[in-house]
Amino acid sequence: AGPGADSAAARRRRPLPVASRERGRRDGVLTSGPGFASAPGKRLLDFFERGANAPIYERTMKRIVLFLATNLAVILVLSVVLRVLGLDRAATMETGMSYGSLLAFSAVVGFTGAIISLLMSKTMAKWSTGAHVITQPQSQAETWLVETVRRLATKAGIGMPEVAIYEGEPNAFATGAFRNSALVAVSTGLLQSMNKEEVEAVLGHEIAHVANGDMVTLTLIQGVVNTFVVFLSRVVGSIVDRAVFKTERGTGPGYFVTVIVCQIVFGILASMIVAWFSRQREFRADKGSADYLGNPTPMVNALRRLGGLEPGALPQSIQASGITDKAGIMALFSTHPPIEQRIAALQGRSGA
Repeated sequence: AGPGADSAAARRRRPLPVASRERGRRDGVLTSGPGFASAPGKRLLDFFERGANAPIYERTMKRIVLFLATNLAVILVLSVVLRVLGLDRAATMETGMSYGSLLAFSAVVGFTGAIISLLMSKTMAKWSTGAHVITQPQSQAETWLVETVRRLATKAGIGMPEVAIYEGEPNAFATGAFRNSALVAVSTGLLQSMNKEEVEAVLGHEIAHVANGDMVTLTLIQGVVNTFVVFLSRVVGSIVDRAVFKTERGTGPGYFVTVIVCQIVFGILASMIVAWFSRQREFRADKGSADYLGNPTPMVNALRRLGGLEPGALPQSIQASGITDKAGIMALFSTHPPIEQRIAALQGRSGA
């Protein structure tokens, strides 16, 4: 068929959405026609059944859809329980606000902050770490760093992220609201303490975070737990205000004091939930790095080296996006699993 055919075949193998859709047409996975409107039921079934065979962006969307559906179901069940127990009518009489309205209010409050933080994440990360974005490489090291990120991003099927270096102890992070315009940054300490293969593994880990849509997923999780913190704090505050402080009409001081205390307590519990989800995504990112490099050994070596180093501190706003974290007695609040567990997971996957 000639060199031109080989080039076309190579382009079809790239993990881009368009190419994936073309493969789907050839394999009979997707229906034909503009927008595949001829069989919406089959499209939806294919979307959930293809699993690991689906393109990365579809797997990310599947997680988001399932996650939102689960939480909407939780909210629906909670609303039904409140109605059956008559608590929604009690709240309406006492505060003038129904539980449905309170849920809506809580969702707005809970998600607004999380979404704004996500949209500002790149700007805040650059400002808080003093990261220098490489627009034009000034050295062989910067050229290698940019080209390595470019190669990994192509393998992952995402747009080329901004690449940055910042002064600090060994660490790295990825952030950004959109997978095709993210930011990947590494510290000078990490570049100085690792060889190229280990740095490449760390970069693969961060690229996997972007490709998996982890920043968006964690934002959704944060928004949901924020919603329940706001909602439950006010429900408990209303109950305590009536039952303990005997407020008969409106809300008294007991309500506001209880809401503040409950938001602190529930907020701490919510942080543990978010941290747990964050730890699970680290295992997926480690696996992604091993897949991009074709071998888990570089990631294992990078983790072992990190295990012998003092990890560099990251600002709280992007701490969950780093490559490592301190655990110890605060393990429940740690955004990263112990390095030993991550190494064991990679070795178990490779049969080592």
